[in-house]
Amino acid sequence: MAHSTRRGLAGLATAALAHSATLRQAQAQARYPSRPLQMIVPWGAGGGTDATARIVAALLEKELKQPVNVVNRTGGSGVVGHAAIASAQPDGYTIGIITVEIAMMHWQGLTELTYANYTPLGLVNRDAPGIQVSSASPYKDITALAEAIKASPPGRLKASGTGQGGIWHLALVGWLQAMGLKPDHVRWVPSNGAAPGMQDLVAGGVDIVPCSIPEARAMIDAGRARSLAIMAPARDPQFPDIPTLKETIGVDYSTAVWRGIGAPLRLPAEQAATLTAALKRVYESAEYKDFMRSRGFGMDWADGAGFRSVMAETDKAMGEAMRAAGLAKT
Repeated sequence: MAHSTRRGLAGLATAALAHSATLRQAQAQARYPSRPLQMIVPWGAGGGTDATARIVAALLEKELKQPVNVVNRTGGSGVVGHAAIASAQPDGYTIGIITVEIAMMHWQGLTELTYANYTPLGLVNRDAPGIQVSSASPYKDITALAEAIKASPPGRLKASGTGQGGIWHLALVGWLQAMGLKPDHVRWVPSNGAAPGMQDLVAGGVDIVPCSIPEARAMIDAGRARSLAIMAPARDPQFPDIPTLKETIGVDYSTAVWRGIGAPLRLPAEQAATLTAALKRVYESAEYKDFMRSRGFGMDWADGAGFRSVMAETDKAMGEAMRAAGLAKT
């Protein structure tokens, strides 16, 4: 009888412990987040993506009442960091900043990852490329440059601003195609980014650099380069004097780089909703607006569904541009 009583008491104790653990887990889920979060950045410290991620993380901390630790996971032309976001536990405690390269890497055969490998939470930034020339360039406006490109033999004019098949290379390809030219009519000179491309531009090594205006801003402000047009549907409010391609030469072509926040697939809907709501408050805050404006970064918001649409549209456009340029491997 005593043995039976002890077994009964032990069973009750075990059940009580299990119930207590379940209750604690439910309470933790109910008050998500209950511990620090990690935000993965696929690019190096000091760049535009890193800066954007850090201001978002700092403001998210205030909204979520938990630390948000930024971790740079670089390598593989963005593959390493994007893979780290996709392969993390979908528990709401690992998120990351997803960049436009996710719409390009798989076309290049660098990874099998696509936008479909993530739970999109919110788009927070978009920057259209400007078309920059040196201040010493004979082309004073986009009409003169476009006419010179059409009149020149293939390969005589040169452009730079990123690696072969990078976003700014594809921006040039799309523009040339929109003008009825072959994608290699202007020869692309690969570089390690917009900054060295702009340096080559002002040194006379290349004729054109298509890149975001914030990336070209230092040279423009120094009077060593000028932006002739922007590849966007409308003028950028931060750079209102730079016209669009459509209003100047009648070419209705636009593209952009963008950054958004995402999480692994199968993130619980409740946690996704909490994060998206917090990100929207971050985006609408005066601190975020002041930060982005001070650096010339474009602002554009979309919720999770809207961000997924942006990624899908970009993926299709990048695939078409890369196939046209002979750069697609998949």
